[in-house]
Amino acid sequence: QVQLVESGGGLVQAGGSLRLSCAASGSIFRINTMGWYRQAPGKQRELVAAITTGGSTNYADSVKGRFTISRDNAKNTVYLQMNSLKPEDTAVYYCAAKGVVTVAKTYEDYWGQGTQVTVSS
Repeated sequence: QVQLVESGGGLVQAGGSLRLSCAASGSIFRINTMGWYRQAPGKQRELVAAITTGGSTNYADSVKGRFTISRDNAKNTVYLQMNSLKPEDTAVYYCAAKGVVTVAKTYEDYWGQGTQVTVSS
């Protein structure tokens, strides 16, 4: 079984910064893509940023230039540095591990439990 544990959420004023971390544990052979999604009240879950094993990244237009995603493949950990935060960034942020290959040769996607980010105006 694979588990994702997130940390780093909280309350911050507009213009501030937060750094989210997500560590994957279990019988992992490889994680193809790790990423962050968010869901605000009354809205659908949306992709914030994703990064492949090779370091290719993809960002939502709304966070380009403000957020930076990175990962440590050796630690199966992904980070999201969020700068210049805006009230509209308020949401529950979910870590995702897509295309997880385990030592048992299974291939699945996994999600974290979510961490709240609240940006006050």
